[in-house]
Amino acid sequence: MIRLGLRLSLSSGREAAARLALIVVGVAAGVAVLLATLSLFNAFQATGGRPCWECTTGSAPSGWALDPSADGALWSYREDFYAGRTIKRLDAAALGTRAPVVPGLFRMPGPGQYDVSPALAGLLDSAPRAELADRFPGTRAGLIGDAALSGPDELVIVVGRTPDEVAAMPGARQVDVVGAEPAIDDGADVYRFGFGVAAVGLIVPLMVLVGTATRLAAARRETRFAAIRLVGATTRQINVLATVDAALGALAGAMAGLAIFQLVRPAVAGVRITGARFFPELVTPHLWQYAAVLGGVPVVAACAALWSLRRVRISPLGVARKTTASPPRAWRVVPLLAGLGMFAGPVYRNGKPDELLAVVALVLIMAGLMLAGPWLTMVAARLTARLTRGGATLLATRRLAADPKTAFRSVSGLVLAVFIGTTIAALVPAVVAGQQKVAGGTLNDVLGATFARPGVSGLSPRAATELLDRLRAHPGVEVLPIYARPDIERVPPGPDGPPPAPYVVECAGLALFPVLGRCPESTRAVAGNFARIVGADNPLTVDRLLPLAGPASPPAVADGLDMAAIMITTPDPATLERLRTLLAGYTVEAPMTFAEVAEVRADLYTRAENVALAMVGLTLVAGACGLVVAAGGGLVERRQPFTLLRLAGTPTRTLAAVVLLESALPLVLAAALAAGAGFGVAEPLIDALAMRSASIAIPGPVYFASLGGGLAAALLVILTTLPMLRRMTMPDNARFE
Repeated sequence: MIRLGLRLSLSSGREAAARLALIVVGVAAGVAVLLATLSLFNAFQATGGRPCWECTTGSAPSGWALDPSADGALWSYREDFYAGRTIKRLDAAALGTRAPVVPGLFRMPGPGQYDVSPALAGLLDSAPRAELADRFPGTRAGLIGDAALSGPDELVIVVGRTPDEVAAMPGARQVDVVGAEPAIDDGADVYRFGFGVAAVGLIVPLMVLVGTATRLAAARRETRFAAIRLVGATTRQINVLATVDAALGALAGAMAGLAIFQLVRPAVAGVRITGARFFPELVTPHLWQYAAVLGGVPVVAACAALWSLRRVRISPLGVARKTTASPPRAWRVVPLLAGLGMFAGPVYRNGKPDELLAVVALVLIMAGLMLAGPWLTMVAARLTARLTRGGATLLATRRLAADPKTAFRSVSGLVLAVFIGTTIAALVPAVVAGQQKVAGGTLNDVLGATFARPGVSGLSPRAATELLDRLRAHPGVEVLPIYARPDIERVPPGPDGPPPAPYVVECAGLALFPVLGRCPESTRAVAGNFARIVGADNPLTVDRLLPLAGPASPPAVADGLDMAAIMITTPDPATLERLRTLLAGYTVEAPMTFAEVAEVRADLYTRAENVALAMVGLTLVAGACGLVVAAGGGLVERRQPFTLLRLAGTPTRTLAAVVLLESALPLVLAAALAAGAGFGVAEPLIDALAMRSASIAIPGPVYFASLGGGLAAALLVILTTLPMLRRMTMPDNARFE
């Protein structure tokens, strides 16, 4: 029976060869997409699992003094910024001969030297020295290897110092062993959530694609196998024939998909899923994943083929007489409505999202879209048949109403892509825009820096005066110093009991930043919580603090106070970077503009968007391939009916319109349904964030260009199958088997 199955698959004429070719193409596309997804996830896991030298902890050198017998090293790690990019900086000093070494280096740089990553080396060579290189004392000694980096674009520098210099830096630690913990950052959960959502949206259309490809011309095969049953074949023998037929095409398609993936792998390695590229050698599936795909795809294809022949096993005569399956019922919309209802209510109890309920609701919505699609397709087809006239419309809608499950199956992958893409397109831009519209956007280009640290209220009056003079020497620079009140604990509360204001600003400087408030008349300085907005890690909280000063603000005196923070504005980006370089010698943390803080805060959302949108793009590819396979298979399956219709006088353009309508109606209907569900999920998410500056809006041109263009491309794909129609419906094809 196995040899007979191979002969039926390979030597049954042009129709069998065309069907086998379509199966190979469809499965190959799905396998290539699946391997690309696995490669990106493997690279993400490998990058996150590398030893995190940045996370190394040690003992603080309290009362530290140089000890000839000391061993290990002193480290001071912090992050710097340049042109919106993060620079990881480690200042290190060896205390003995067994000082720990950062992975990727043979030895640590000595005093007056530094090692940099290849990406930072290129940036140092291209950027003006006063804007970047002056932040790092010494000369370049070498390059940092890949073992210390998360990707080829990462900016890292290790600066060699003396022990006295490092001990005087904030956050200095004595380190004996480099940390071996995985390099999982704060965005790891967001990455996993993005991969999880994308996986749910990708696995289903890939399974649909494989199933659709292996079930091409199912009706013709059912008739052929039913005839074989009638001449004496057993159910087991029919199962073997179907398994061989499906597995052969799936195996050939899987091997072709593996070859295609090897060709496109360099392009996949350049995809910036997390905002940066992975090392190319990490973007590859594991050997067991290759084996699982090559072995699992034929098994899935065989199971799909056996399921499609279930009616043959029950009643061969029933198949030969074309028995009709029962129509879908209205209960199919219940999971979709339940999932949307959960997002609108129980998911956000007490104003906070319940993660478990959110996952359940998301699964219900995705499953509901798949379940409700056939029923809605049937209803739309019946309604269209009643409201419209024309032979093409009647033929298309009657067939859709008779078998809506098959009609919707080929577009189900695109449905999930539209749902995921719409949710992201509505949610992420609203959140990012809310982050960037703090105080109406007037603070975006303001540079903030803090000088206070535990035990120190800020810069001394003398050091503050020196720094202010150096800052104001740059043309166009406006400065607002924020002074700390060291006696804040001894200041009595006001008559209504509010806490005393810990910071003071001069009214002359406050006038340069009117969004912060205004001083009472005849007042030189006022007290308030001004430093809170400089150190805020979430710009959305700043809106709730403004204005910080008003007619009722308590007057104060700034003379003789330490400077705790500063706000600076300049219209020149190059001057801004020079000021950042200047402030790096005074600040505890890297000075950042409010727009940069918003960018860092919104980075998690953007990373999740990159992951999901990349998967959506792959899903569109899989769905388009499914449409190609379904449309081509539909033409092969209906060759004889279309030929008879043409012989009866039906124009070829009418048959072409039938094919287009059969694909376009369920596609447009499902896309509209999925887009509505996407907005239904995004709106409560934005409301739950309670962001005054964020609101849901119609997605921008990129959304319509990507998803709308993808849907249009899917319809154009169907047009490519129409030239086959005229040739397949020639009068010579009007024969019966």
